[in-house]
Amino acid sequence: MNDHSGSKIGDAAIASVRQFNRFHTRLVGALNDRMLASDYTLQQVRILYEIANARPDAPPSARQLGVILRMDNGYLSRLVSGLENDGLIARTPSPDNAKRLALTLTDKGRDVFNDLDLASAQEVAALLAPLSDIERGKLTGAMGHIRRLLGDDGLAERGFTLRDPRPGDMGWIVHQHAILYHQEYGLDWTFEALVAEIVGNFIRHFNPEKERCWVAEMEGEVVGSVFVMHQDDETAKLRLLYVDASARGLGLGWRLVDEAIGFARSKGYKRMVLWTNDVLVSACRIYETAGFELLEEEPHHSFGKVLVGQTWGRDL
Repeated sequence: MNDHSGSKIGDAAIASVRQFNRFHTRLVGALNDRMLASDYTLQQVRILYEIANARPDAPPSARQLGVILRMDNGYLSRLVSGLENDGLIARTPSPDNAKRLALTLTDKGRDVFNDLDLASAQEVAALLAPLSDIERGKLTGAMGHIRRLLGDDGLAERGFTLRDPRPGDMGWIVHQHAILYHQEYGLDWTFEALVAEIVGNFIRHFNPEKERCWVAEMEGEVVGSVFVMHQDDETAKLRLLYVDASARGLGLGWRLVDEAIGFARSKGYKRMVLWTNDVLVSACRIYETAGFELLEEEPHHSFGKVLVGQTWGRDL
């Protein structure tokens, strides 16, 4: 089987997705005739959910629900009529078009939905209870990643959090730096040695009064990092700024640099410096916006490339 780009989709990949779908269907109980031990099917509960979570000033019509839920209009109409006969939903003229009938929950419908929503939350809480915080983060991150890859336009705006490093993060930082700098800038495998040396020195000689590392996490996945390292009593060095491609456009690079500057200033440093290469155009724009000035630059041959090394600095 070929996809639209002409590359062959392997049987193993197809089988893996189908196997996951079967597992997920069993997991959420979607094969059960009734949802959450109620009198309503999964499809009916989905209808109640969409109506309950619609904007108050823009209740959906049956046609809009059909588009959102990707249901056949005839089948949807029968489901809506059943919920209407049970007194859970009502058809009322739309606020912006009196000729269009919008669907809203009745008081009874709101009570039924709230009970179902609470039962669903409790069911998921029980499912997650055996997992650690880290495992829960990985799970929700993987779920978000699947949704993005398969084109879910309904994903909420993504946000990131900054935290201190955990066991395993430092190895990940070395690994991701090596991959990204090879893919985007053509640096060879020897660059990994430089990053590993920087990280190793940070760990071995770490001074919490003068140094810090931030790890950025989004949907349970590590997507960025930055370090502040001690150069001398008056000078802090910013190192290993990294932003994963999946987290670009969110202001993460600027936030990491801003945190580093604030920390260095709070620890009594008078200036901050950094070394980079001119090919890192996006990073250089962040540094310039953050008040750094280009102090000097010099060509060098490293990591299989001819590069122009740059030293940037700013007063604190």
